[in-house]
Amino acid sequence: MLRLGQAVILTGLAFAAGATETGVLVRHNCGGCHTNPADPQGDLTRIEGQRKTPEGWEMTLRRMQMLHHVPFHDPGGTADADQVLARLIKHFSDTQGLAPAETAHYRYILERRLDTIEVPEDAEYAVMCARCHSAARVGLQRRNEDEWRHLVHFHLAQFPTTEYQAGGRDRDWLGTALGRIVQKLASEYPLRTPQWSDWQQAPKTSLAGRWRLAGRMPGKGDFEGVMSARPGDNDRYAVELDARWSDGSTVSGRGNAIVYTGFEWRANIEIEGVNYLQVLAASADGGTLGGRMFPADHVERGVDVAARREDGMPTLLAVQPSQLRRGETATLTLVGSALQGEPGLGPGIEVLERVFADPDRVVIRVRARDDAPVGARAVNLGAASRDAALTVYQGIDRLEVSPAYAVGRVGGREGSQPEVQARFDAIAWGHGPDGQPRTGDDLRIGPIAARWSVAPWDARAAADDDVRFAGTLDKDSGVFTPAEAGPNPLRRFQTNNAGNLKVIATVGEGEAAVSGEGHLLVTVQRWNNPPIR
Repeated sequence: MLRLGQAVILTGLAFAAGATETGVLVRHNCGGCHTNPADPQGDLTRIEGQRKTPEGWEMTLRRMQMLHHVPFHDPGGTADADQVLARLIKHFSDTQGLAPAETAHYRYILERRLDTIEVPEDAEYAVMCARCHSAARVGLQRRNEDEWRHLVHFHLAQFPTTEYQAGGRDRDWLGTALGRIVQKLASEYPLRTPQWSDWQQAPKTSLAGRWRLAGRMPGKGDFEGVMSARPGDNDRYAVELDARWSDGSTVSGRGNAIVYTGFEWRANIEIEGVNYLQVLAASADGGTLGGRMFPADHVERGVDVAARREDGMPTLLAVQPSQLRRGETATLTLVGSALQGEPGLGPGIEVLERVFADPDRVVIRVRARDDAPVGARAVNLGAASRDAALTVYQGIDRLEVSPAYAVGRVGGREGSQPEVQARFDAIAWGHGPDGQPRTGDDLRIGPIAARWSVAPWDARAAADDDVRFAGTLDKDSGVFTPAEAGPNPLRRFQTNNAGNLKVIATVGEGEAAVSGEGHLLVTVQRWNNPPIR
């Protein structure tokens, strides 16, 4: 039996020959508790009043296993419990899922972007619902009013301390939840929406083909590659990936993918012995994919991915790196498909040499004149072009550490949870024509190489020697690796290796040095890690 978070990406579980019809599986596994006595052949109670993402349905079905010991059995005998579970997730995601527009605001939680800071507009809702889990966990569900009310009752039955914890004991939690909060949720996240109706009627496109990928991993650099998707049965695909990093190292892997709800791409790819997950969303026309790829056991080590399916037309997907300083010479890689022709980088940039060229990638040496116009500009390569693909800049006026606030977690030491790294980028900015920081004409230069260091966040962190004990920050990559879990006899009170740190990125030397700061909290392990947190 696979653990929570894996079943939804069981992309290799094809339907066996003579497989039991899905409707029979649903009735057999769900009907015992959810059949409506007044209409035994009608919709299943409770289930009919909800819509969710694939991850949401997995969490619901897993809860049925854990709390009610549902065995997930195939009456036809052709599938094991995991295969039945995977088929139920697929069925409910397709028939009672969310439309692309309904998930757009909350993709970060599906893509496991753990350092996202939510700021709900409704302060009471933030305390009532988003103090124990993300607001996105709510926003990725649609229910009728009765089902939202049932969910409140379930919360209090399953987690009775909800009323007594901070944020609950100072108010009539249950009364507020059953009143204003249920009404708010039923209004903002209703079961029936025009977006879902439109998406159900929209044609769904196969995602088979050859895909061109580009992206970036904080602490590692730019990424580009080719992914092929060969179609199988029931929205499944065999996947092959060949890619390279900006440092020249290459990776390759094979795996399987499945598409839920017509656009939710989930893939499982083994790369150098490590199982990577892809959580991507397809565009309505099936021409692009976007999202994130990360190791299953280290979701913080993710690659932001943008992909375009090849259609024979020249396409420029990215320029790597995406910035060039006045007066400097650099090597640029133009990533795309069906690339041909001469590169055009706009006024003030001279192409010195074409280092390499094939239909997927063109590598050029360029020089920016001292008077090259500053700003983001389009780049052309024959018939292919991309707006704002390259930024020319005069100098770096300020640095931002991204994320501005991050959480790392101690781990290992023979425990069940590995350490959770924090990975940082240094984002360079120019002040713009007005010479003032953080105004409308500021120029975002983008991620650049920097020197990294840590310092105590405050006096308490200094007194506790957090810099010594909490972990190590790689001075070149900006990757922080927390220390081991468990009590540390060298620390005061033999406490663990938690820490409160300032993360500092610096470029330049002496008086010309520019620095930026971020906040890193190194804390203890998290034991409950569902697909939607």
